[in-house]
Amino acid sequence: MLGAIEAGGTKFVCAVGDEQGTIIDRVQIPTTLPEETIPKVIEFFRKHPVKAIGIGSFGPIDVNRESASYGNVTSTPKVGWKDYPFVQAIKDAIPLPVGFNTDVNAAALGEATFGAAKGLDSCLYITVGTGIGAGAVVQGKLLQGLSHPEMGHILIRRHEDDPYEGKCPYHKDCLEGLAAGPAIEARWGVKGDQLVDKGEVWEMEGYYIAQALMQYIVIISPKKIILGGGVMKQKQIFPIIYKHLEKMINGYVDLPPLEEYIVSPGLGDNAGITGSLMLAHEAYEDEINREATRV
Repeated sequence: MLGAIEAGGTKFVCAVGDEQGTIIDRVQIPTTLPEETIPKVIEFFRKHPVKAIGIGSFGPIDVNRESASYGNVTSTPKVGWKDYPFVQAIKDAIPLPVGFNTDVNAAALGEATFGAAKGLDSCLYITVGTGIGAGAVVQGKLLQGLSHPEMGHILIRRHEDDPYEGKCPYHKDCLEGLAAGPAIEARWGVKGDQLVDKGEVWEMEGYYIAQALMQYIVIISPKKIILGGGVMKQKQIFPIIYKHLEKMINGYVDLPPLEEYIVSPGLGDNAGITGSLMLAHEAYEDEINREATRV
Protein backbone atom coordinates (compact mmCIF):
# COMPACT_ATOMS: atom_id res chain seq x y z
CA MET A 1 0.00 0.00 0.00
CA LEU A 2 0.94 3.61 -0.57
CA GLY A 3 0.07 6.69 1.46
CA ALA A 4 -1.11 10.02 0.10
CA ILE A 5 -1.60 13.48 1.58
CA GLU A 6 -3.47 16.21 -0.25
CA ALA A 7 -2.65 19.21 1.91
CA GLY A 8 -5.03 22.07 1.25
CA GLY A 9 -5.46 25.44 2.84
CA THR A 10 -8.69 24.41 4.57
CA LYS A 11 -8.35 20.63 4.90
CA PHE A 12 -5.93 17.73 4.61
CA VAL A 13 -7.12 14.59 2.84
CA CYS A 14 -5.06 11.54 3.82
CA ALA A 15 -5.51 8.23 2.04
CA VAL A 16 -4.00 4.82 1.49
CA GLY A 17 -4.24 3.03 -1.83
CA ASP A 18 -2.23 1.37 -4.57
CA GLU A 19 -0.29 2.30 -7.70
CA GLN A 20 -3.44 1.79 -9.79
CA GLY A 21 -5.05 4.75 -8.05
CA THR A 22 -7.45 2.63 -6.00
CA ILE A 23 -8.18 4.32 -2.66
CA ILE A 24 -8.70 1.88 0.20
CA ASP A 25 -9.18 4.22 3.15
CA ARG A 26 -9.17 7.96 3.70
CA VAL A 27 -9.69 10.61 6.34
CA GLN A 28 -10.26 14.37 6.24
CA ILE A 29 -8.51 16.63 8.76
CA PRO A 30 -9.02 20.40 9.18
CA THR A 31 -5.97 22.52 8.32
CA THR A 32 -5.26 24.50 11.46
CA LEU A 33 -1.76 24.94 12.93
CA PRO A 34 0.94 22.35 12.09
CA GLU A 35 1.19 21.21 15.71
CA GLU A 36 -2.53 20.37 15.60
CA THR A 37 -2.88 18.99 12.07
CA ILE A 38 0.30 16.94 11.57
CA PRO A 39 -0.12 14.66 14.64
CA LYS A 40 -3.55 13.64 13.28
CA VAL A 41 -1.96 12.90 9.89
CA ILE A 42 0.72 10.75 11.52
CA GLU A 43 -1.88 8.94 13.63
CA PHE A 44 -3.75 7.94 10.45
CA PHE A 45 -0.68 6.52 8.70
CA ARG A 46 0.50 4.61 11.74
CA LYS A 47 -2.63 2.49 11.34
CA HIS A 48 -1.63 1.42 7.82
CA PRO A 49 1.54 -0.43 6.67
CA VAL A 50 2.38 1.84 3.72
CA LYS A 51 5.64 1.63 1.75
CA ALA A 52 5.90 5.34 0.89
CA ILE A 53 3.96 8.58 1.24
CA GLY A 54 3.24 11.19 -1.42
CA ILE A 55 2.44 14.77 -0.48
CA GLY A 56 0.65 17.24 -2.73
CA SER A 57 0.79 20.47 -0.76
CA PHE A 58 -0.52 24.01 -0.86
CA GLY A 59 2.32 26.38 -1.49
CA PRO A 60 4.59 27.95 -2.21
CA ILE A 61 6.88 25.06 -1.33
CA ASP A 62 10.54 24.23 -1.91
CA VAL A 63 10.78 21.34 -4.40
CA ASN A 64 14.49 21.76 -5.19
CA ARG A 65 16.21 18.66 -3.80
CA GLU A 66 19.55 20.50 -3.73
CA SER A 67 18.17 23.21 -1.46
CA ALA A 68 18.72 23.26 2.29
CA SER A 69 15.01 24.00 2.70
CA TYR A 70 13.78 21.24 0.40
CA GLY A 71 10.45 19.89 1.63
CA ASN A 72 9.45 23.11 3.36
CA VAL A 73 6.36 25.20 2.92
CA THR A 74 7.87 28.63 2.21
CA SER A 75 6.21 32.04 1.85
CA THR A 76 2.61 30.99 2.39
CA PRO A 77 0.26 33.48 4.07
CA LYS A 78 -1.32 30.48 5.86
CA VAL A 79 -0.86 31.22 9.58
CA GLY A 80 1.70 28.95 11.25
CA TRP A 81 2.90 27.23 8.08
CA LYS A 82 5.51 29.68 6.78
CA ASP A 83 8.89 27.88 6.55
CA TYR A 84 7.37 24.70 7.99
CA PRO A 85 9.55 21.58 7.31
CA PHE A 86 6.70 19.44 6.00
CA VAL A 87 8.66 16.51 4.55
CA GLN A 88 11.05 16.28 7.49
CA ALA A 89 8.17 16.30 9.98
CA ILE A 90 6.60 13.31 8.24
CA LYS A 91 9.91 11.46 7.88
CA ASP A 92 10.83 12.03 11.52
CA ALA A 93 7.62 10.31 12.57
CA ILE A 94 7.37 7.71 9.80
CA PRO A 95 10.79 6.92 8.25
CA LEU A 96 9.68 6.09 4.71
CA PRO A 97 10.33 7.46 1.22
CA VAL A 98 8.33 10.67 0.72
CA GLY A 99 7.36 12.24 -2.61
CA PHE A 100 6.70 15.98 -2.46
CA ASN A 101 5.14 18.42 -4.89
CA THR A 102 2.39 21.00 -5.13
CA ASP A 103 -1.25 20.03 -4.81
CA VAL A 104 -1.92 21.17 -8.38
CA ASN A 105 1.07 19.28 -9.78
CA ALA A 106 -0.23 16.20 -7.97
CA ALA A 107 -3.66 16.76 -9.52
CA ALA A 108 -2.10 17.17 -12.97
CA LEU A 109 -0.24 13.89 -12.47
CA GLY A 110 -3.44 12.16 -11.36
CA GLU A 111 -5.39 13.40 -14.37
CA ALA A 112 -2.56 12.49 -16.77
CA THR A 113 -2.33 8.98 -15.33
CA PHE A 114 -5.97 8.03 -14.78
CA GLY A 115 -8.20 11.01 -15.63
CA ALA A 116 -9.19 13.36 -18.43
CA ALA A 117 -5.66 13.41 -19.92
CA LYS A 118 -5.02 9.66 -19.70
CA GLY A 119 -2.93 8.52 -22.65
CA LEU A 120 -1.50 11.99 -23.29
CA ASP A 121 2.04 13.10 -22.45
CA SER A 122 0.94 16.69 -21.88
CA CYS A 123 -1.76 18.43 -19.88
CA LEU A 124 -2.44 21.45 -17.73
CA TYR A 125 -4.49 21.20 -14.53
CA ILE A 126 -5.81 24.45 -13.04
CA THR A 127 -7.70 24.82 -9.80
CA VAL A 128 -9.89 27.87 -9.24
CA GLY A 129 -11.05 27.94 -5.66
CA THR A 130 -9.74 29.55 -2.48
CA GLY A 131 -6.68 30.33 -4.59
CA ILE A 132 -5.68 29.72 -8.18
CA GLY A 133 -2.86 27.37 -9.05
CA ALA A 134 -1.81 25.20 -11.95
CA GLY A 135 0.33 22.14 -12.54
CA ALA A 136 1.60 20.93 -15.89
CA VAL A 137 2.78 17.66 -17.35
CA VAL A 138 5.12 18.24 -20.31
CA GLN A 139 6.56 15.33 -22.29
CA GLY A 140 5.38 12.98 -19.56
CA LYS A 141 7.04 14.82 -16.68
CA LEU A 142 5.85 17.40 -14.17
CA LEU A 143 7.01 20.88 -15.13
CA GLN A 144 9.63 22.24 -12.77
CA GLY A 145 12.47 24.72 -13.09
CA LEU A 146 13.91 27.00 -10.41
CA SER A 147 10.75 26.10 -8.53
CA HIS A 148 7.26 24.85 -9.28
CA PRO A 149 4.90 26.86 -11.52
CA GLU A 150 2.91 29.67 -9.88
CA MET A 151 0.47 30.30 -12.71
CA GLY A 152 -2.18 31.82 -10.48
CA HIS A 153 -0.12 34.98 -10.12
CA ILE A 154 0.18 36.06 -13.75
CA LEU A 155 -0.89 39.61 -14.55
CA ILE A 156 -4.02 39.98 -16.67
CA ARG A 157 -6.00 42.84 -18.18
CA ARG A 158 -8.73 44.19 -15.96
CA HIS A 159 -12.34 43.85 -17.15
CA GLU A 160 -13.68 47.28 -18.10
CA ASP A 161 -16.57 46.93 -15.62
CA ASP A 162 -14.43 45.78 -12.68
CA PRO A 163 -13.45 48.43 -10.10
CA TYR A 164 -12.35 45.83 -7.51
CA GLU A 165 -8.74 46.38 -6.44
CA GLY A 166 -7.87 42.68 -6.08
CA LYS A 167 -7.50 40.24 -3.19
CA CYS A 168 -3.93 38.93 -3.53
CA PRO A 169 -1.78 40.12 -0.58
CA TYR A 170 1.29 40.16 -2.80
CA HIS A 171 0.05 41.52 -6.16
CA LYS A 172 -3.51 42.79 -5.61
CA ASP A 173 -4.90 42.33 -9.15
CA CYS A 174 -3.10 39.26 -10.48
CA LEU A 175 -5.24 36.36 -11.75
CA GLU A 176 -5.75 34.94 -8.26
CA GLY A 177 -6.44 38.39 -6.85
CA LEU A 178 -9.24 38.99 -9.37
CA ALA A 179 -10.71 35.56 -10.06
CA ALA A 180 -10.31 33.23 -7.05
CA GLY A 181 -13.26 32.47 -4.79
CA PRO A 182 -12.40 35.08 -2.12
CA ALA A 183 -12.17 37.77 -4.83
CA ILE A 184 -15.63 36.86 -6.11
CA GLU A 185 -17.03 37.13 -2.58
CA ALA A 186 -15.24 40.42 -1.85
CA ARG A 187 -16.37 41.95 -5.14
CA TRP A 188 -20.03 40.88 -5.06
CA GLY A 189 -20.67 40.60 -1.31
CA VAL A 190 -21.59 36.91 -1.15
CA LYS A 191 -19.99 33.59 -2.06
CA GLY A 192 -20.09 32.42 -5.65
CA ASP A 193 -22.51 29.58 -4.99
CA GLN A 194 -25.10 32.23 -4.07
CA LEU A 195 -24.59 34.05 -7.37
CA VAL A 196 -25.50 31.25 -9.74
CA ASP A 197 -28.09 33.29 -11.67
CA LYS A 198 -26.05 36.50 -11.84
CA GLY A 199 -24.78 36.47 -15.43
CA GLU A 200 -22.47 39.44 -14.94
CA VAL A 201 -20.52 37.53 -12.27
CA TRP A 202 -19.68 34.62 -14.55
CA GLU A 203 -19.14 36.80 -17.61
CA MET A 204 -16.36 38.58 -15.73
CA GLU A 205 -14.98 35.34 -14.29
CA GLY A 206 -14.93 33.68 -17.70
CA TYR A 207 -13.16 36.69 -19.19
CA TYR A 208 -10.38 36.48 -16.62
CA ILE A 209 -9.94 32.72 -16.90
CA ALA A 210 -9.91 32.86 -20.71
CA GLN A 211 -7.08 35.41 -20.60
CA ALA A 212 -5.05 33.09 -18.43
CA LEU A 213 -5.72 30.09 -20.67
CA MET A 214 -4.60 32.01 -23.74
CA GLN A 215 -1.25 32.71 -22.11
CA TYR A 216 -0.80 29.12 -20.96
CA ILE A 217 -1.70 27.82 -24.42
CA VAL A 218 0.79 29.98 -26.31
CA ILE A 219 3.59 29.27 -23.80
CA ILE A 220 3.13 25.58 -22.85
CA SER A 221 0.83 24.30 -25.63
CA PRO A 222 -0.82 21.60 -23.49
CA LYS A 223 -2.69 18.78 -25.20
CA LYS A 224 -5.54 19.00 -22.66
CA ILE A 225 -6.63 21.66 -20.17
CA ILE A 226 -8.48 20.56 -17.03
CA LEU A 227 -10.28 23.10 -14.87
CA GLY A 228 -11.04 22.05 -11.29
CA GLY A 229 -11.68 23.64 -7.92
CA GLY A 230 -14.79 24.94 -6.23
CA VAL A 231 -15.43 27.86 -8.56
CA MET A 232 -15.35 25.59 -11.63
CA LYS A 233 -18.27 23.59 -10.25
CA GLN A 234 -20.31 26.45 -11.71
CA LYS A 235 -20.58 24.82 -15.13
CA GLN A 236 -22.11 27.91 -16.69
CA ILE A 237 -18.59 29.40 -16.80
CA PHE A 238 -17.31 26.96 -19.43
CA PRO A 239 -19.23 28.35 -22.46
CA ILE A 240 -18.21 31.88 -21.44
CA ILE A 241 -14.56 30.82 -21.30
CA TYR A 242 -14.84 29.19 -24.74
CA LYS A 243 -16.38 32.36 -26.19
CA HIS A 244 -13.73 34.72 -24.85
CA LEU A 245 -10.83 32.38 -25.55
CA GLU A 246 -11.85 31.90 -29.18
CA LYS A 247 -11.98 35.66 -29.62
CA MET A 248 -8.63 36.19 -27.88
CA ILE A 249 -6.79 33.46 -29.81
CA ASN A 250 -8.32 34.85 -33.01
CA GLY A 251 -7.20 31.89 -35.12
CA TYR A 252 -3.52 32.27 -34.23
CA VAL A 253 -3.32 28.74 -32.75
CA ASP A 254 -5.18 25.80 -34.27
CA LEU A 255 -7.01 24.23 -31.33
CA PRO A 256 -9.25 21.17 -31.03
CA PRO A 257 -12.96 21.80 -30.34
CA LEU A 258 -12.90 23.74 -27.06
CA GLU A 259 -15.61 21.57 -25.47
CA GLU A 260 -13.23 18.60 -25.80
CA TYR A 261 -10.02 20.50 -25.10
CA ILE A 262 -10.98 22.41 -21.92
CA VAL A 263 -12.79 20.09 -19.55
CA SER A 264 -13.63 19.23 -15.95
CA PRO A 265 -11.46 16.74 -14.05
CA GLY A 266 -12.02 13.14 -15.09
CA LEU A 267 -11.28 12.10 -11.50
CA GLY A 268 -13.57 14.72 -10.00
CA ASP A 269 -12.48 15.71 -6.51
CA ASN A 270 -10.04 12.75 -6.39
CA ALA A 271 -7.48 14.20 -8.82
CA GLY A 272 -5.17 15.55 -6.10
CA ILE A 273 -5.24 12.56 -3.78
CA THR A 274 -4.81 10.13 -6.70
CA GLY A 275 -1.84 12.13 -7.95
CA SER A 276 -0.38 12.09 -4.45
CA LEU A 277 -0.54 8.27 -4.55
CA MET A 278 1.48 8.47 -7.76
CA LEU A 279 4.04 10.71 -6.02
CA ALA A 280 4.33 8.02 -3.34
CA HIS A 281 4.77 5.34 -6.00
CA GLU A 282 7.55 7.36 -7.67
CA ALA A 283 9.29 7.90 -4.31
CA TYR A 284 9.12 4.16 -3.57
CA GLU A 285 10.52 3.25 -7.01
CA ASP A 286 13.32 5.81 -6.62
CA GLU A 287 14.27 4.29 -3.27
CA ILE A 288 14.30 0.77 -4.75
CA ASN A 289 16.58 1.98 -7.56
CA ARG A 290 18.93 3.69 -5.12
CA GLU A 291 19.15 0.52 -3.05
CA ALA A 292 19.92 -1.51 -6.18
CA THR A 293 22.67 0.94 -7.13
CA ARG A 294 24.25 0.74 -3.69
CA VAL A 295 24.30 -3.06 -3.88
